[in-house]
Amino acid sequence: MTFHGILEFLSHLAAILTAVVAVLASAFYIRQRRAKRRRLEEYLEGEYDARRDQGQRTLMHLAANLGMTESEIMDAAFRSDRIDRVVTTDGAGRADRMMLVHKPKKP
Repeated sequence: MTFHGILEFLSHLAAILTAVVAVLASAFYIRQRRAKRRRLEEYLEGEYDARRDQGQRTLMHLAANLGMTESEIMDAAFRSDRIDRVVTTDGAGRADRMMLVHKPKKP
C-alpha cells in the first residue's frame, strides 16, 4: 500500500469517526435535556399533588432543589407541555416574577 493510499484510508476513517462522535454527542445532549425536563415535571407534580399550596415555585427555589441552573430550568419549562408559567405582579400591577406550576390533569 502506498503512502497516498494510507493517507486516503485515514482520511476516510477520520470522517467516519467524526460522524459517529457527532451522533453520540447529540444523543447524549438530547438525553440530558429530556432527563432535566422530566425531573422538573416530576418535582412540580409532586409539589402540586402535596396540596400544601398552589404548587407554584420560583426559579430560585427550583434551582436550589433540583441542582439545575435557571437557564436549564427555563429551557425545560418552555419545552414541556405539562408546565404552566404564572407571572405575579407587584403592588403597582407590573410583572414581578415568574413562577412555574404543574398543569393539572384534565378529567
